[in-house]
Amino acid sequence: MEFRAKKADLLATLYWTQGIVERRNTMPILANVLIESRKAGIHLTATDLEVGIRGKLEGEVVREGVVTVGAKKLYEIVREAPEETLQLKRLENEWVEIKSGKSVFKIVGLDAREFPQFPKFDGEKMSSVPAKTLREMIERTIFSVSSDETRYNLNGVFIEEAKDGKLRMVATDGHRLALIDRGIGALGLAKGVILPRKGLTELRRLLEGADDGLVSVGFKENMGLVVKDEVELFMRLIEGDFPDYTKVIPKDNPQLARLTAADFLHALRRVSLLSSERYKGIKMDLKSGKVAITASNPELGEAVEEIEIEYNGKPLTVGFNARYLIDVLTVLGEGGEVNVALKDDVSPSILKKSDDEGYLYVIMPMRL
Repeated sequence: MEFRAKKADLLATLYWTQGIVERRNTMPILANVLIESRKAGIHLTATDLEVGIRGKLEGEVVREGVVTVGAKKLYEIVREAPEETLQLKRLENEWVEIKSGKSVFKIVGLDAREFPQFPKFDGEKMSSVPAKTLREMIERTIFSVSSDETRYNLNGVFIEEAKDGKLRMVATDGHRLALIDRGIGALGLAKGVILPRKGLTELRRLLEGADDGLVSVGFKENMGLVVKDEVELFMRLIEGDFPDYTKVIPKDNPQLARLTAADFLHALRRVSLLSSERYKGIKMDLKSGKVAITASNPELGEAVEEIEIEYNGKPLTVGFNARYLIDVLTVLGEGGEVNVALKDDVSPSILKKSDDEGYLYVIMPMRL
């Protein structure tokens, strides 16, 4: 195997592999990137068996072949290469030589036959969806995914086709729930599937800056595939059933508070500085025209801040985890207003952006 390629092209393709490669040493081959030099092009592949990515770059193929080398170290070498063109060549015993100007590196590789195969999606139906909208749907749900590995069916985002022809994503950790509907077209899903957090994190990175254009999305058995330009990303779907999330969405929360998003977010950030480090508990005392947000910690002190609101209910004091509110307000942005629909101090509340009917956030109260 031998080829020449531009530093910028090689670096850009290697970039996508960095979040994928397995840092643990249970299988050393998973810390490597597979380099394939073919007449059809040069491909770089990385996987941890659950998530994988393959990118294609242009270059001059001198000799066809395959090899695997450490993804992190190769990325560092290419990044520091002095010239704009690099030459990679496979030597004996799976070693790889990298030349750039007067710099020559020789690094140890592993037998490419040990590298896991990239799933084949030949002939599978792929759907085109707007990249910007898909990224928005991921950003507005992924923060609510559970980190409790014993609840594996909550370790990802549930995606299904809603009855009104829209695509829906839902995530919950048992304390909060984020739901978003967007009309981006059908994906051909017979039933809902659960996409893993790591796969969606890498997909979000892949979609960064893709304000225009489309990406292709497809599913096959227990795999999902997304293709953007010359990069393919696959993820193994989470097995198991996602809970019936419709049962936890309140149907009757008559008391409505309308707040300026920026004022609410910044007040929460300030007051929560004196809340419990672990639970971030704050109280909201709602009255007509204003809400007082307070935090009290015997070891640190207490904080209180009042902000103006529109409120149509009776006086109510309710506790929340400030971090859960800050998370959602951060992804929704500081512009405009948010509506918080409440029932009492023990029932879940609903938070929505005033100008977005396709998104809702359910948050459980805290006893303080």
